[in-house]
Amino acid sequence: MKLKIAKLPGDGIGPEVVEQAVKVVDAVCRKFGHEVEYSFGYVGACAIDRYGDAFPDETYKTCLESDAVLFGAVGDPKYDNDPTAKVRPEQGLLAMRKKLGLYANLRPVETFKSLIHKSPLKEELVDGADFLCMRELTGGMYFGAKGREDNGDTAYDTNIYHRYEVERILKLSYEYAMKRRKHLTVVDKANVLESSRLWRQVAQEMAPQYPEVTTDYMYVDNAAMKLITGPKFFDVIVTENTFGDILTDEASCVSGSMGLLASASIGEHTGVYEPIHGSYPQAAGKNIANPVATILSAAMMFEYAFGLMEEGRAIREAVAASIEKGIVTEDLAGNAKAYSTSEVGDWIAANI
Repeated sequence: MKLKIAKLPGDGIGPEVVEQAVKVVDAVCRKFGHEVEYSFGYVGACAIDRYGDAFPDETYKTCLESDAVLFGAVGDPKYDNDPTAKVRPEQGLLAMRKKLGLYANLRPVETFKSLIHKSPLKEELVDGADFLCMRELTGGMYFGAKGREDNGDTAYDTNIYHRYEVERILKLSYEYAMKRRKHLTVVDKANVLESSRLWRQVAQEMAPQYPEVTTDYMYVDNAAMKLITGPKFFDVIVTENTFGDILTDEASCVSGSMGLLASASIGEHTGVYEPIHGSYPQAAGKNIANPVATILSAAMMFEYAFGLMEEGRAIREAVAASIEKGIVTEDLAGNAKAYSTSEVGDWIAANI
């Protein structure tokens, strides 16, 4: 098979971790006889510096012409620390999601046996935890009307959802629940927010269409507590954009490191595969960042974009082997030897 992949490293540690994922993709393609063609695109702070636009048209065109997008991260302190900046790196990420119609963000959370002790949670709570977070990605407060009034002293962000947006993410969530353990938890704040009441109403209307799936409803504050006190309760979690952003980062406590969690953003056009972590500018250029989340995102890319399940499994097995043997970066090494970003990438690629 010929694979056309858009490579968008972005900012901070993005280029370093994407480089390792590319090594792994190349190794998989050699092993299984695939041909891969990469196209490069700028996004985030590097795109602002070059084009004055965080997601330029050239990059959008590159994404549309590709089968999948392998993405790193966006963000730079020179913009983070400037509240008056008119263009921000994160606008590139939001624009990419909106223009490509990527309404669903899939974040699987699972544990590695050899890393359970790294979780800040008790071993009996996390051992065996395995769930999928489905986050609506192109609606809600991040995309609603926002602004300042009263000479800047009053600020507002509008949380707006349309029925079709809720229906399509719920439909996808039910479909994934059917492939897993047939349990869907709808997370909202329906006791306070009108938008959440729409989510709950639509979910209650759709639930009878999937009689094999157990559907339950949970307020977001309760869900946040349950993720810490009983993560094995969950199978598939579906929620709106802002809640999903917060809960999925919280869920990294289950695996023990944000550097282990991959994600896929899918929808109307080319899907984007990326680690859930940010650009981590403090580590940029130091060759110390954990590339595993990006490498596991490449595994998701093989599985979701190309339907190549064996190839994805080969990556997951190589990652598990690297962790089992202690070939890990400093965030996981503890008192043992820490390997560099590139050494971890080289080892996983060679194992494949």
